[in-house]
Amino acid sequence: MPADRTLRVSVIALPDTGVATMFGVLDVMNSFGVMDIRGVTGTPPFRAEIVGAEAGPLMGVSGIPVPVSRSIDEIETTDIVIVPSIVLGADGWISDRYPGIVAWASRMHDQGALLCSACSGIFLLAETGLFDDRDVTVHYDYAPQLRAAHPDVRIHPERALMVAGSRDELITSGASTTWHDLVLYLTGRFAGAIAAQETARMFALQWHQDGLAPYMLFEGRTDHGDAVVQDAQEWLRTHFSVATPVEQLVVRSGLAERTFKRRFTEATGISPLVYVQRVRVEEAKRRLERSEDSVEAVGWHVGYEDAAFFRRLFKRVTGLSPAAYRKRYRVPVITPA
Repeated sequence: MPADRTLRVSVIALPDTGVATMFGVLDVMNSFGVMDIRGVTGTPPFRAEIVGAEAGPLMGVSGIPVPVSRSIDEIETTDIVIVPSIVLGADGWISDRYPGIVAWASRMHDQGALLCSACSGIFLLAETGLFDDRDVTVHYDYAPQLRAAHPDVRIHPERALMVAGSRDELITSGASTTWHDLVLYLTGRFAGAIAAQETARMFALQWHQDGLAPYMLFEGRTDHGDAVVQDAQEWLRTHFSVATPVEQLVVRSGLAERTFKRRFTEATGISPLVYVQRVRVEEAKRRLERSEDSVEAVGWHVGYEDAAFFRRLFKRVTGLSPAAYRKRYRVPVITPA
């Protein structure tokens, strides 16, 4: 795909599209040629428009009318297809609602277009089948639903951006504002690193270079139907900080140690030890966000007397040290000037 011409970007609008992501993508990608962005001269790299099943105003899920410029039936070719965030209701994603758009996206891909999703937009694109046996990311809260709907798609909710496909043409971004990463990636790819850096500066966009693990809440699987494991999980909710918790779980279960550990791992997908560590780190995150306790005290409260081990474990799970996590995610106190 040449970088010396303006690339056509088709941003798909659905009735359940989140307008914040959609308009954010449009504002940034159409800013070239309107704003003086260092590193971009001559022809703007992108021209983005909102497309959909029909042209005209489309009432978005937030109650804001979305101006759909063209129907997909009018578009014979495009360079980049972007499906913005989709708001999933109580019933989750309902498959096969937009077969025409899915077929059109597949056809554009066959002609060489990139297929991109922001957050839950992957639910629509996954129906093309092009993401089977590919690595994708999605909002961490939506990962179980995507896994259930498309078991052949490899899901990495801890990643901010994933690029897959033989031509690097299948691009997914994760939770919420990782559309920043998507737009900056496309800008860097087709307009150069300087343009991407300047775009980030002008719009205060950020790369989520630490990934999304710090944002993710750990909630162990409870849909497994194993009453013994369920009891162990419930007990850990309030007893995670006790000494030797795994040994106590074995005793509590009345099973042989190997049998309990096997059943627990089969039911939850992780070993009892890793489960305990994840529960403890989740509580540590809350204490770092909401208390003045030292890192050592936080580690002790969740069950670790060795502060150095606690720091290493916390960073391995979240990607950040406890101090860095507190600095980034604690709600700041804003004092009047």
